[in-house]
Order: sequence, then structure tokens, then C-alpha cells
Amino acid sequence: MKTLIVPVDFSEYSEHALHAAAILAKKYDAKIIAVHMLELSTVHAYGEATRNDQMEKGLFYIKRAEQEFDKFLNRDYLNGISITPVIRHFKVFSELGEVAEENKADLIVMGSKGSSGLNEFFVGSNTEKVVRYSEIPVLVIKSKPLEWNINRVVFATDFSEETSDAFLKLTNLLKPLNAELQLLNVNEPGDGFKDTDEMEKNVESFLMSAEGSLNRLKDVYYISSRCAEKGILKYANKVNADMIAIVTHGRTGLAHFFEGSISEDLANHGNFPILTLKIK
Repeated sequence: MKTLIVPVDFSEYSEHALHAAAILAKKYDAKIIAVHMLELSTVHAYGEATRNDQMEKGLFYIKRAEQEFDKFLNRDYLNGISITPVIRHFKVFSELGEVAEENKADLIVMGSKGSSGLNEFFVGSNTEKVVRYSEIPVLVIKSKPLEWNINRVVFATDFSEETSDAFLKLTNLLKPLNAELQLLNVNEPGDGFKDTDEMEKNVESFLMSAEGSLNRLKDVYYISSRCAEKGILKYANKVNADMIAIVTHGRTGLAHFFEGSISEDLANHGNFPILTLKIK
């Protein structure tokens, strides 16, 4: 991993993301591209204006963003890291992919102010749109990382064949960190419920197809829960995970994956960094 992108709106949430990106950049010897999206609709809100007026106002906002960047990037934890500020127009979720492609980025690190579990964490926010549209993994940070060490990662999966590419991408991302990877299957009631034999057969088929061996069987865990979200968060909290990894289905969003509600107590323990990996 050589290039990280951090969307910046100069809020405390994007500062959390920047801090997390700095930690990763030092571990991977990577560079950071900090991207601020300047929407020109802000300029047009002043009403009718000549083309020159619009250009002047646009330049004003760009200049102000540059000044904000000077202050925002003045952090001790960025010392020794190559970081490039970029200012772009238009909306975050449509433009960010272009920036990622231009710079051959490996990961987007993004802040979120979600506070009520994974469903509200994404749905209806710019974070969800970035997750939906991004072709590269997206790491979502909910709180200040402080001394964040990635020693244990929980990968929540149904072990379907379509998730194997995301699984392999995750294992490659984690190699330089020497992190422990636990594969979690949440067994829910309903049509998707499987008995023990079915689950074990499914897992073995998945591992043989993805890696050609069953060496990771010892790293597979099962939990039964009335909803996937609650099961994932409960398990991650139980094993003191440093990060949760999940797959997304592109534009279908995440709401289909996380249904139901969770208790306030569980939500308060749901501040795990979330890594999303897109599947086709």
C-alpha cells in the first residue's frame, strides 16, 4: 500500500481520519493525499452574478480552503509523512473516485459522525456514497484513533464465492501489519439459517477455493444472532478487535446487510474502525 486518500472537510471527524491515515502511512511507508471538495453551488447561492463574479468568488473559496489546509495539516503526527493537499469541485462521492484513479490510490480513509450502530453509520450520509462508489477499499473512522494498533481484525462474511476476491485483497492489505485475522460467520434466523454441518461445509469450500488450503479453519468463528449487525459488534467487542472488515455490494448500499436495531449499550461500543471492500 503506497497511497492513501483522506477526504477533508476540516471537521473533527476528518481530523480523526487524517490521524488514522498517518498511523497507517508510517506502517506502510505510504503517502497521503488530503482532498477537500469545494462545491461551487456555494458560490451560486448568492444569486445572479456575472461570469467574472463567479470566478472571483470561486477563487476566494479556493484561497480560503488553502488557508484552512495550512492550519489543518499542521499536526505533529504528520511529521515525516509525504502529504499533498488537493482541492476539487463537485460532490465528494463522484469526484473522489477520479482522484483515487489518477493517483493509483490503495485506500480511502474517511471520518464519520455516525453514533447509532452500523446501519445509521452509513445510510444517508456522504460516507455511504463514498463506500458505494469506491472501487478501492474504504476505511471509516468514527473516533480519535490515539495509539491505534491493528493487531486483530474481524472479517464478517457469509463465505459466499463472490466474497473471495475481497477476502484475498484483505489478507494482502494486512500482511505488512502481521495482524491476526478472524473470520466471522453470523448465523441468523430465517431463510439464511444454516445448521452446523452446512456452515462447516460452506467454510471449507470457501477456503479451498480462495487459498487452496484449510489452514485458516482455526481462525473461523461462528456466532448466532437475531441480526447480523448486533452479532458482529458483539463479537468484535468480545475479542477486543481493532478493526472490522465487511464486504459491500456497490450501489445496493449496506442497508440490506444490517437490519434491525441494537441496544444503546452495544451502540456505545460500536466505535470500531470499519474497512469496507467492494464486491461486484
